[in-house]
Amino acid sequence: MAKTLKLEQEEPLEKKLWKAADKLRKNMDAAEYKHVALGLIFLKYISDAFEELFQKLTSEISEGADPEDRNEYIAEKVFYVPPSARWNWLQGRAKLPTIGKDIDDAMDAIEKDNPSLKGVLPKVFAQEKLDKASLGGLVDLVSTATLGTKEAQSKDLLGRVFEYFLGEFALAEGKKGGQFYTPGSVVKLLVEMLEPYEGRVFDPCCGSGGMFVQSEKFIKHHQDYYKKNNGKKLSLNPADHISIYGQESNQTTWRLAKMNLAIRGIDSSNVKWNNEGSFLNDLHKDLKADYIIANPPFNDSDWSGELLQKDARWQYGVPPAGNANYAWIQHFLYHTAPNGQAGFVLAKGSLTTKTSNEGEIRKALIENDLIDCIVNLPAKLFLNTQIPACLWFLRRNKQQRKNEILFIDARNQGHLINRKTLEFTDEDISKVADTYHNWKNTDNSLSATEGGYEDIQGFCKSVNIEEVKALNYVVTPGRFVGLADEEDDFIFEERFTALKAELEKQIAEEADLNEHIKNNLSKILISKT
Repeated sequence: MAKTLKLEQEEPLEKKLWKAADKLRKNMDAAEYKHVALGLIFLKYISDAFEELFQKLTSEISEGADPEDRNEYIAEKVFYVPPSARWNWLQGRAKLPTIGKDIDDAMDAIEKDNPSLKGVLPKVFAQEKLDKASLGGLVDLVSTATLGTKEAQSKDLLGRVFEYFLGEFALAEGKKGGQFYTPGSVVKLLVEMLEPYEGRVFDPCCGSGGMFVQSEKFIKHHQDYYKKNNGKKLSLNPADHISIYGQESNQTTWRLAKMNLAIRGIDSSNVKWNNEGSFLNDLHKDLKADYIIANPPFNDSDWSGELLQKDARWQYGVPPAGNANYAWIQHFLYHTAPNGQAGFVLAKGSLTTKTSNEGEIRKALIENDLIDCIVNLPAKLFLNTQIPACLWFLRRNKQQRKNEILFIDARNQGHLINRKTLEFTDEDISKVADTYHNWKNTDNSLSATEGGYEDIQGFCKSVNIEEVKALNYVVTPGRFVGLADEEDDFIFEERFTALKAELEKQIAEEADLNEHIKNNLSKILISKT
């Protein structure tokens, strides 16, 4: 019994909250319930932060402080919470049948007093299908967690809870969950490879904002390294070093992003929403970003490409109207600064495709020395698709490794966290990221153990673009790193066409067999009559 109790005490707050909140969900779909749970968690956070400052100001009334003056809170970068929206008031009403309307009204009141949250907070608590007893139970549950005080913020308690809930909801939603959530270990790998220490960070399909959050974490975790290599120390506030820009076409996902950034004090004023999307209505037309980090929808056929055939972004060729992969690549490049970099996830078919000008666009990218690195990813990393995936890294104005591409095969990295899902460990991320950074180091006299780069059979190889040209501009890592099998060495369209032809042949043979059986049965019946 004592051992069990100890395990319960050591269980992280985010897991305990999730287990209890998920029980209260009952029959409500995860897609809807996530706005209920995450909305309440966000409300508790801003209420905690407000209450801490409110108590401090109350103790300083004799010195002229006014705990109800909104400007006092603006000065401290704390959201002002009006009386009817404060957590203590709502918790006192948790058992009343009006609790749903009370919370919706609280969200409205907070938005009116905090313009940066206008249109962001969910008002879904009064809906009939949400059991009010369960909602009251959720309010009581969230009340047990202190999330917004200075001490809690220093431990990033809310950040951990919010991220954990986003991941669990994405798992619960399955395919649809991938629209707003990129697995944390994939985001961390992208950020560790790009190293966005300073400048403008852009994600034109930003989901719930994970790329921005990880960029902020990166700066905090690497301050000493940056000082050592750049001769100056970063301040504790990442906002002093990076500014973020984003766009999202799904409004509910955009709301999640705004909340996800607000809880960390990240300025999200340049994270925009419209339902037309980045292709039809680019809200950052003049932006040239230092870092672009993204996970666009795979093989999107509904991107309105037929309306954009003469778009200025297609510098390297017009992408096919039936697949947005190469439209995204060129959209990223269009927004990349003269010395900027881009790292993003794409379907693995993008490495080999020759359909509708895609092969010619890839050829132009290679010949213009824009591709820096390609990483082959293992299966089961993504919640929303079984399509094989890869990472592309593009770099303008290469100062090192001109006319070379680094190929990394990471399919043997990672570990299963359940039967369907795999994730990278910190060691896996370091192995891939360090390989990339060591490769970019022009001091080739160093060995791999000394921080230099070496080709590793089956894992990585530096390849001159002349060799890529000789292999018909296909950029699958397996063609270059020396895999033991040929699994990675195929042209997607050729494989698909062959499988389609084989299936059609089997269908035709089955139809012939059915016809033969039918004719024979008819003959038998006729002979019996």
